[in-house]
Amino acid sequence: MVQGSADPPSEDLSRLAALHGVATSYSPSPDRTVAASATAVTLALAALGIDASTDDLTRAALSARERELGERLLPPTVVLWSGATSSALEALPAGTRLRIETEQGETRASAEQLPSGVHRLTATAPDGRSAEAHLVVAPPRLPTPTARSYGLLVQLYSLLSRRSWGMGDLGDLAELTAWAGRALGAGFVQVNPLHAAVPGAPTDPSPYRPSSRRFPDPVHLRVEDIPEYAHVEDRERLRALLGRAAELREAVLEKGAMIDRDAVWELKREALELIREVELGPGRRAAYVDFLAEQGEALEDHATWYALAEVHGSDWSRWPAALRDPRSAETARARRELMDRVDFHSRLAWLTDTQLTDAQRAAREAGMPVGIVHDLAVGVHPGGADAWAQQEYFAAGMSVGAPPDAFNARGQDWGLPPWRPDRLADSGYAPYRRLLRALFRYAGALRIDHVMGLFRLWWVPQGHPPTEGTYVRYDAEAMLAILVLEASRAGAIVIGEDLGTVEPGVRETLRERGVLGTSVLWFERDWEGDGQPLPPPAWRADCLATATTHDLPPTAARLTGEHVELRERLGLLTRPLEEERAEAANDTGEWLGLLARLGLLHGTGGAHGVSEEEAEIQAVHRFLLRTPSRMIGIWLPDTIGDRRPQNLPGTWDQYPNWRLPIADAEGRPVTLEELAGSPRLHALIDVLRPVRPG
Repeated sequence: MVQGSADPPSEDLSRLAALHGVATSYSPSPDRTVAASATAVTLALAALGIDASTDDLTRAALSARERELGERLLPPTVVLWSGATSSALEALPAGTRLRIETEQGETRASAEQLPSGVHRLTATAPDGRSAEAHLVVAPPRLPTPTARSYGLLVQLYSLLSRRSWGMGDLGDLAELTAWAGRALGAGFVQVNPLHAAVPGAPTDPSPYRPSSRRFPDPVHLRVEDIPEYAHVEDRERLRALLGRAAELREAVLEKGAMIDRDAVWELKREALELIREVELGPGRRAAYVDFLAEQGEALEDHATWYALAEVHGSDWSRWPAALRDPRSAETARARRELMDRVDFHSRLAWLTDTQLTDAQRAAREAGMPVGIVHDLAVGVHPGGADAWAQQEYFAAGMSVGAPPDAFNARGQDWGLPPWRPDRLADSGYAPYRRLLRALFRYAGALRIDHVMGLFRLWWVPQGHPPTEGTYVRYDAEAMLAILVLEASRAGAIVIGEDLGTVEPGVRETLRERGVLGTSVLWFERDWEGDGQPLPPPAWRADCLATATTHDLPPTAARLTGEHVELRERLGLLTRPLEEERAEAANDTGEWLGLLARLGLLHGTGGAHGVSEEEAEIQAVHRFLLRTPSRMIGIWLPDTIGDRRPQNLPGTWDQYPNWRLPIADAEGRPVTLEELAGSPRLHALIDVLRPVRPG
């Protein structure tokens, strides 16, 4: 069934849109197609530099695009999977001469047996036409993990130790991985995005709307682990800061306070200013200089944005006009005047990168085959560092979101500017390559949030509701080739978060290239059959299987129905409470019934020294073990019966999203040290003994 919308696109506008990857309809379900409005299509084209505001301009743009494509020898980026052929190269006229300048500095006249990399290709046709393109040569797929492993999933800020400054830090992460690898036999620890945040109180606590995905956030630094800390001269001031940090920590752990990222950063920034006064030793200085040289202009832009934000505020669109251009003479002059602050923020990036690398090293030394799984957010804040430094790559006036579906009739607007697919292709995907390379410096694996964004994204025009958006397509083959190339170079695994509505063929394409999927127990049902829970053999193998995620209720809350009561208290239910309770109880009951039939419910009813709730949570994880999934993730709060979700979608200030410490079943915050000694945690981990080394 096709459902129309206001002012549907004309035939010429539809043809023009198709040639630029802009969709004129979408299918929220297999039996339903919704037409995009002409306004949404026109605005999406405008964000790509195509004026289709009148019929005449539309026809002119269509004619120009058809002529361009008809005359073009090569697309701006060509993909060649090792051992295969390239359709773009095969389509060249017979007798076309090739000249390839490889990343390694060689010159070739053939595309056969090229090394992996992003090379420069020049093609000259017999009729004299020539074209240049970026040639991406990538391995055909990522290697599949050879052994099954299990790991812990945690929001780092929520995991406080007795040494934290009011929120979990990279010292805690290193400690967690060393313990989990050595004592528990875990293969990985997955954390939330640690991207740099937009500064300024109150900071948006969501790790999924960062200022920069390219550089990490220094709020995660363990200050005492910085070598220069020991040589700070003003010890009295340091002691005062440590005292205030202890007060922040105790407020969260003992007094019911929420995690206050701004207060933590205020203390750490003051301490880091003191540490910076300590002169670097020759070896440390050399390492810092190497980092500056390696990161180049990207780091200089990043640090410049933060220095300018200290003066002009954290939304670059409100800065003086000349400073909105990172390449202007005025920006260069301001950078020179603020060089001391630019150096400070550059050094923070270096220190954070160093501690992230140390944490991954600790994980591998503890025997973890994967180590730390880092998380790549979908996009960046429109006023932040990346959007300023790379603005030519972002679609002005657009935001990423999601169309209306069965769960959200109004659609979603995430407030993240999308990358322009045309500019990415023209650059050989340079910003995307640099982003991945930066993350793989310290990641054993990378989780890609909303991995479907490699294929298409829902663009919402500024000032319009999400219902008036449309999908814009990316060159998924090129995006995947770059991903496989950079992950292979780093020896890293890639996990795609492919939950929700996924267009046909996407999961199959990702699996073909070695990208693992994500399977969450409560969503794994036979949706094309009787709707019942999927038995273990029916689960896919190439995935990370979990019981829950940061956006979903903890398992204890799901089993007891407390997640429904929470949403009712916050006024989030769209149906009567009794209906919601009944549906949740039926859903849980069907899963518990399957667990019982499989003989996985050991010791329910209080036998064997465990409560019924603990036994059911253990059974859920025994079930995950029965599936063929290559990776099994345990939500760390589940190990001690935490009831509270870390994020409750649909809320803003009604619920303390991204600010809760890990707590036990009674809501009492639990430290890393207490977690390590928890009998309940060890009992759950014992369930996974079959996938532990030895």
